[in-house]
Amino acid sequence: MIDAENVVYDYPTGRALRGVSFVVRAGAVLALVGPNGAGKSTLMRCIAALDTPTRGAITVQGIDTKDDPRAIHASLGYLPDIYGLYDRLSVRRCLIYAARSRGVPDADAPAAAEAAAVRVGLGDRMETLAGYLSRGLRQRLGIAQTLVHRPRVLLLDEPASGLDPEARASLSALIRSLATDGMTLIVSSHILSELEDYCSEMLMLRGGEVVGGGVVRLDGGTPKPAEQDGEAAPATPAPILVRVAFAVPAAELLDRLAALGLTVSRIEEADAILALAPDPDAETRTLSALVAAGLPVRSFAVVRQSLEETYRAATSAQPSGSDR
Repeated sequence: MIDAENVVYDYPTGRALRGVSFVVRAGAVLALVGPNGAGKSTLMRCIAALDTPTRGAITVQGIDTKDDPRAIHASLGYLPDIYGLYDRLSVRRCLIYAARSRGVPDADAPAAAEAAAVRVGLGDRMETLAGYLSRGLRQRLGIAQTLVHRPRVLLLDEPASGLDPEARASLSALIRSLATDGMTLIVSSHILSELEDYCSEMLMLRGGEVVGGGVVRLDGGTPKPAEQDGEAAPATPAPILVRVAFAVPAAELLDRLAALGLTVSRIEEADAILALAPDPDAETRTLSALVAAGLPVRSFAVVRQSLEETYRAATSAQPSGSDR
């Protein structure tokens, strides 16, 4: 759906992106994470065909952002971190204007505005002036303006910034709903715990470079390093980690687990973390083997590494570059 190859972007004061390459599959919800100045907003603007990379190429749905930026604008929606609304226009008029400016025919614009408003929960606010909306409702209107032309790709730069907890929960529910309908999303945020609610993949930037090897699949896949020719390599499934607690401490527990051919990632007294093959039946086979061997299993659960843990593990060994 989105393919970036060796993207470099230079500002007059320095280099913001340094050979960024990645692929986002259709239907994914990608968390774009990194410290301030890592290049996240610059990358989003390049994907949205609002900025042109100094070198490299980006395609969205097979369309090169350099060759046909207008087609890119028609195929995606983009909400920047800082955006403006026409405060003296009603929600309806804001959305009709957004629809017409994005190429929706005049006759279809009112219906498109209604559909977008309902989608983000503003169906009962159509005649309210934008200037009278709360921070959370203004955010919904901003997103509705990016959806009004029914794009298949949505870019959200720090969408939860400044929202209260209730508004953030509503935003998470909206993003999950859009993902369920098959939309491909890239969401940039510093709030990693909230991204966990809806993201299926993560791309980490630091100093304008990709860290962690590329796009990380949060449902169990991790990528191989990019090939020498710059093309992204296919994802390699990561081991399934399970935490097993045994009913009683066993001094010989490590030896008994090894005798069953199990890989022990960590062990503390009667608790062990096992690394299983990325196989749908691996958990069932392992639990059955433990019970058959007479090991008293008290609990058996898959360990899901948090976004923050994944990010820290991937960036801890990376030198800090000159961020922008």
